[in-house]
Amino acid sequence: MLRQKRFATARTALTLCTALGALAGAALVGAAPAGAAQGDTPLAPGVTYDEFDIPAAKGTAHAHVLSVDLRDPRVRLDLLYPGAVAARATVSQQAIAQGAVAGVNGDFFNISETQHPGVEATGASVGPAIVRGRALKAAVPNGQRFGPALPPGTSTEDVFGVGVDHRARIDALSLNGSVRTPEGRLPLGGLNQYALPVNSIGAFTSKWGAVSRVRATCGTDTDRAAPCSTDTYEVTVRHGRVVSTADSPGSGTIAPGSTVLVGREAGAQRLRKFFKGEPVAVRHRLVASSSLIPYRFALGGYPVLDDGQPLPGLDDRASAVRTAVGIADRGRRLVLLALDGAPEYRSGLTIAEVASVMRDLGSADAFSLDGGGSSTLVAREPGAATVSVRNHPSDGRERPVPNGIGVFSTS
Repeated sequence: MLRQKRFATARTALTLCTALGALAGAALVGAAPAGAAQGDTPLAPGVTYDEFDIPAAKGTAHAHVLSVDLRDPRVRLDLLYPGAVAARATVSQQAIAQGAVAGVNGDFFNISETQHPGVEATGASVGPAIVRGRALKAAVPNGQRFGPALPPGTSTEDVFGVGVDHRARIDALSLNGSVRTPEGRLPLGGLNQYALPVNSIGAFTSKWGAVSRVRATCGTDTDRAAPCSTDTYEVTVRHGRVVSTADSPGSGTIAPGSTVLVGREAGAQRLRKFFKGEPVAVRHRLVASSSLIPYRFALGGYPVLDDGQPLPGLDDRASAVRTAVGIADRGRRLVLLALDGAPEYRSGLTIAEVASVMRDLGSADAFSLDGGGSSTLVAREPGAATVSVRNHPSDGRERPVPNGIGVFSTS
């Protein structure tokens, strides 16, 4: 298992000229292409933007990069999301709604349900999420994720986040939760997630949204395409007491103060013992594997660079448009990268090349986010009131996504 650490080791940023000789298979070009920004363009206090070409193994890629100085007290990061876990909006819509000066797309997500005809795709993200210091959701089982294969030693619980100490780090967040009744205590296997572990009980709160909860009982821990469970049960708890039960997961908005418990297999059998009026206490929190410092925000993806070294087993064959975030200067500086999806650049980078590029941009640690048609970088033009899209999304338009990294700056 990959051992996560609290802070990244400081790395001196290499110049673009040095990077030409340092990268294997992907090198940064110091001269910006026609129409590109000539060097870092200040966007707001502590936030700059740049773009440049990267000759790679399968063709030229074009990078859009935000540099964020977390040492500046006017700068902060937080989760962009549409207000519900099971919902999607474009990065620009989310950034404008929350007042961000810049941002990139975030985690991989439940984009389709072709394996389960008639089951609604939730749009919910794969990994854990924390917003404004509060747990929003937990991670689905590894076998239920969407996206490319995980590097060895990583999991759906891996996160990039920023602590209340204003430092960024890569960590892992696991769910610690329980359902307590007068008869005893049951473990909680999920929180606002589109897939629950087999035999478990999951909790859904008002943050989930109105989308059907049926998808949570489909697939298995190792096979996303496995059939939906035929043994399910649902219990609604309001203000600490059971108010209703159902034989299958439902849909619709969950009222504040209510929690819907969904069980599958053994979890469903346990929930069938609950009765209306029974007192029930549901507790849940996300526990970091390394950091003792609470997170202000966090979201899922997977690590590609650890203490200046690419993770073993990174794919060096499949090239694609990518989004990534790098950590430099012991968590005090960030590099947010999104590749351009225009046809002339669409060959993109392999994950191994992404790790090399992020290292040569000064990152000691780096984290891969969703790519392809999801890759989007938005930022305010100097003097503009709202953000605009800086790269060309490969779908030809912005793809609605469940979350992203928002950069906020006050003058």
